[in-house]
Amino acid sequence: MATNLSARDKSFNDPVYQAYQILHIGFTVAPILFGLDKFLNLMVDWSQYLAPFVANIIPPATFMLIVGIVEIIAGLLVFFRPRIGAYVVAAWLLAIILNLLLLPGFFDVALRDFGLFLGALALARLSEAFAG
Repeated sequence: MATNLSARDKSFNDPVYQAYQILHIGFTVAPILFGLDKFLNLMVDWSQYLAPFVANIIPPATFMLIVGIVEIIAGLLVFFRPRIGAYVVAAWLLAIILNLLLLPGFFDVALRDFGLFLGALALARLSEAFAG
């Protein structure tokens, strides 16, 4: 018998709700941290992941600051409106994946981001049941 997710209680004993919470927290915190790091470059030099044609249009440092702002907003959107924010993050990850596929040597990072993309889609679907 299939369980109607829309009728589920928000119980921490429910593994489906636990999965929702893990994804909700993860897709809130990660974009905010990565967005903040676009200003600090403590984790990595993010501009190395930028396709050359984009760098020819806008200076990489400027582009990364814009990316940082977008990522922080996306993380906050996931926190406050996960039903919308999860799809925004999924679309953002898809854009990142397409950018990475244009660069030689970053296919492993693109594959990792594809996994994150799937996680964001899972959060979007679970948000239908658990987000207000």
